[in-house]
Amino acid sequence: MQIAENEKLVIIGLNKAGQKFRPSDWAERLCGGLCTFRNRRMYYSPLLRPAVIDGIKCVVVDSALADKHSEMYQYVLGFVEENTLKTEIQSK
Repeated sequence: MQIAENEKLVIIGLNKAGQKFRPSDWAERLCGGLCTFRNRRMYYSPLLRPAVIDGIKCVVVDSALADKHSEMYQYVLGFVEENTLKTEIQSK
């Protein structure tokens, strides 16, 4: 799956059967690989960040992640495929 330059991938915390994905902190764990810490606070990267959309935990993947952190991008896509999570492409 390739994201165009002006798009972002939204990974929705539901599997293909429509069931909520567990554990409940999956989005934060997935995004933790690119976060930084300052003053004892966690800051998520704008390339890979957790979000809540319509009450469902999601992860927003910027198209630049594929260029800047290709291994992380491949890991995220593998995670989506392995766990059969729903995705959608949105314009920036």
